[in-house]
Amino acid sequence: MKLSPSQIDRLYTFTRQHYVEYYDLQTELVDHLAHAIEAEWEQNPQFSFEEVLNNEFKKFGVFGFMDVVEKRQIALGKKYNRLVLKHFKEFFTIPKIILTASLVLGLFLYLRIEYWEYFFPASMWLLLIGILPVAIIKNRKRKQHQQKTGRTWLFEKMIFNYGSGISLVFLPIQFFNILNPIIFKTHMPTDMILLLLSFFTVSIYLIIYIVIITIPKKAEEYLKQTYPEYEFAN
Repeated sequence: MKLSPSQIDRLYTFTRQHYVEYYDLQTELVDHLAHAIEAEWEQNPQFSFEEVLNNEFKKFGVFGFMDVVEKRQIALGKKYNRLVLKHFKEFFTIPKIILTASLVLGLFLYLRIEYWEYFFPASMWLLLIGILPVAIIKNRKRKQHQQKTGRTWLFEKMIFNYGSGISLVFLPIQFFNILNPIIFKTHMPTDMILLLLSFFTVSIYLIIYIVIITIPKKAEEYLKQTYPEYEFAN
């Protein structure tokens, strides 16, 4: 016996009722539950749909679908990190390495000017102010798209989750605040220290650029690679 369209819709509702908000995970669980119910009906056709559904759900254990969600989050998190690393490495290959070296050298020379210890944190805050509107606008567009389709995809949410990207802006400031009383207040920092600080800061902002600009621009490509059904579902 095959499940009817209304029963399939019931399975989607069931997954949402048990705190699975992502359409891709809902579809995976619906497919699993549908096959399990049909297999059970072949052996015991006297059981109702709801009885078999509840029995199958119990097999997921005390935490229900949460283990499935957590495992998928971990797997897609690793996939996302690989994408960030891939794009980051591109900045150290020709021709982008020229831009990277220029940024590091430019920041190094900037840090050698007098009173740089005051200008540097101020510059980081100005950069943060410049990044915030971009993140807010893109996040608003993502929410509008989700409202239009009525579907949320886990990997899509990861791609457009700007919080982690914006928080990276504070790392150079935090790094400076740690070193400032230890090194910078006692004697002038050496060129090596300034060069390392320059490289560290540029690397952080390259990652921010990748997270906020590069990967979201290619979001549709990456989502279609992850979910073959994404193009048809949207």
